Amino acid sequence: MSQRRGARGLGTSLSRSTLVGLAAVVVVLVVIDVVLVALALAHTAPQAEGEPRPAPTFGTTQSGTPTPRPSASATAGAGSASHLLSAVDGREAWRASSTSCDVSQVVLERTTDAGGDWQSVDLGGDVRTIDALRATSDGVSVLVGVGDECATEVRTSTDDGATWTPGEPGAAGAGITEQGLVLGDALVPSPCEDPSDAFRGTTTTLVACTDKVDWRSGTGAWVDVPVDEVRAIAVDGGEYTLARIGTATCDGVQIETMPASGVTASTETTPIGCNDVPTDVPIALDRSGQDVWMWAGDRVDVSSDGGATWSGSRS
Repeated sequence: MSQRRGARGLGTSLSRSTLVGLAAVVVVLVVIDVVLVALALAHTAPQAEGEPRPAPTFGTTQSGTPTPRPSASATAGAGSASHLLSAVDGREAWRASSTSCDVSQVVLERTTDAGGDWQSVDLGGDVRTIDALRATSDGVSVLVGVGDECATEVRTSTDDGATWTPGEPGAAGAGITEQGLVLGDALVPSPCEDPSDAFRGTTTTLVACTDKVDWRSGTGAWVDVPVDEVRAIAVDGGEYTLARIGTATCDGVQIETMPASGVTASTETTPIGCNDVPTDVPIALDRSGQDVWMWAGDRVDVSSDGGATWSGSRS
């Protein structure tokens, strides 16, 4: 008897209908397994709530462009134009205003009749800010921010602004920029946030802060002097002249003097006079000898006696 190949398991023959049934059961089990795996994955995955949220940004706009910082203002509050003023004598003076680098609203003007009329002076289309201004009988110098980056540079004119040439570092005086204080050819941190004005002489520097003024000699340590609400600084010889608001004896801007050398934390100021002008506006101050100029808002006043009395109101 010959041996047959393909002996059937269990010793029995399976019908066609039985095989089909077994296949159907296997398919069902596979489907159930796939569904269970999908449910498990869905349970462990993070669930979105509404629309996806953008990633937080710090100090930049959503486009990635750095958020412009408020411009450091020599004489103005946040959001206002800074005012700069430089007097040559009792009749000639220069004034400038600008906002921030991104806004680029720059004005430079000159008067030769004590503020009766002001003539506009062109600085060039690349100038975005004016951060310092100093005029003498020999010419005028400005510290400007140039181009989209507001790179600082000094420009000087000896023909009343008709032409400009590169100026020497420090020729325009101290500058308050978005990057810090520009003192000569050095950029240094301000001793306080949002200084209202700064003045740099041959050997000393004074910075006006909200609740104090800071003084230093050369590159020495800053000395805090508790004289508050100083809005602008001028100088005459060995004394600083300060424009101060909020004093008990003056409803407008009080003029005070302060020694320019040997300053300590206990150094006191001396009241000189009071100019009855608004105090919630940008204020700029300068002096040439006994002639003291003040630009407050839309007013320009001149005192011929060191700030003791004030006459006239010019725009």
